[in-house]
Amino acid sequence: MKQVQHFLNINYYLKKYLGELAEPALNPGTKQPIKPEDLAAIFPMELIRQEATLDEFVEIPDEVAAIYQKYRATPLVRARGLEKYLKTPARIYYKNESVTLSGSHKINTAIPQAYYNQKEGIKRLATETGAGQWGSALAMACSLFGLKCLIFMVKVSFEQKPQRQTIMRFFGAEVFASPSMKTQAGRKFLLKNPKTTGSLGMAISEAIEVAAQDKTTNYALGSVLNHVLLHQTIIGQEARQQLKDYGEKPDVVIGCCGGGSNFSGLAFPFLADQLAGKAKGIRSMTKGEYRYDFGDTGQMTPLLKMETLGADFVPSPIHAGGLRYHGIAPILAFLHQKGLMEAKAYSQLSVFKAAQIFAQAEGIIPAPETSHAIKVVIDEALRCKRQKQEEVIIFNFSGHGLLDLKGYEDFLSGKLK
Repeated sequence: MKQVQHFLNINYYLKKYLGELAEPALNPGTKQPIKPEDLAAIFPMELIRQEATLDEFVEIPDEVAAIYQKYRATPLVRARGLEKYLKTPARIYYKNESVTLSGSHKINTAIPQAYYNQKEGIKRLATETGAGQWGSALAMACSLFGLKCLIFMVKVSFEQKPQRQTIMRFFGAEVFASPSMKTQAGRKFLLKNPKTTGSLGMAISEAIEVAAQDKTTNYALGSVLNHVLLHQTIIGQEARQQLKDYGEKPDVVIGCCGGGSNFSGLAFPFLADQLAGKAKGIRSMTKGEYRYDFGDTGQMTPLLKMETLGADFVPSPIHAGGLRYHGIAPILAFLHQKGLMEAKAYSQLSVFKAAQIFAQAEGIIPAPETSHAIKVVIDEALRCKRQKQEEVIIFNFSGHGLLDLKGYEDFLSGKLK
């Protein structure tokens, strides 16, 4: 298929067809909407512009497109084995982002982020990572553009997934378990609770602190913010065309959600069609309060209007480290509040059972994060079976689980509850 030329901006469609946008991020000091200069210490100006733009499309730079050509378009696969196993009349498709350079969808935003920073003279990027998919992707992207990379990896995942550290270091990154003694924020967290398993909120605080104190270092985020979700829409734009080539239209669009990048990447182009009246409605946060909150535990970020469990919330040490975040993307929280998306929560044991069913039916071991989406897929397919409906289900297979086998080992041995 023809390579996608632009990122798609869902805010253009929300403004034009819904007449409403998510509440803006606020400066925590003034409680006023943030200005570009408020973000200039940690982000390049082009990403700040993309964060606020209402343009329908953002052109993909040639240098970024050249790297995308190495692995895009990713396959859209009919899950016939799973359909047969479930005996469902539903037709199930998955967008296989596990075949990207880094093995997950995260590389789609890591490449443009590294490019824009390098173009503006930045020498190093600092970031956080949960399960390590984002850290691996950014380390790889930094190496491609000649940047140094500093990564704070949530402590529990740092210990659970040592191979992820190896990948990051192989591409030249420095990797620290978070909270660490390297930053003032990290030392503060450890003083409060020396045995903490860490959280993405803590790791974000450490990365932002480093970036804010060094003019040659910027911060890079793997989810939540508008520009990150924007870059991921390359997934859904491809999937939309691929489904069209198959003569299909989706009834249910599914993705797992931590901060929101992989779900948004698949769903936003389909949602844009729905808002513009070009498609029927599609269906997809469970306990969070919809309010302004900090994106990090150390309260260094702007205030974001999102569904949140609280910036100081420390999630349980589940193996799906990419989902261990206290909030979600403000755009997704807004859409959820408007009833344009549904959210479901499942236990770790139930999603690992779903992962095993998928692996045995399709021959691919999914990442624990992807397994949450697969659980919903199975439930929706069984609903179609009960109702005798031939619906089209599509989900984002956001990454493989070949480096997450410790979690699956615990599952198979009965240690996982």
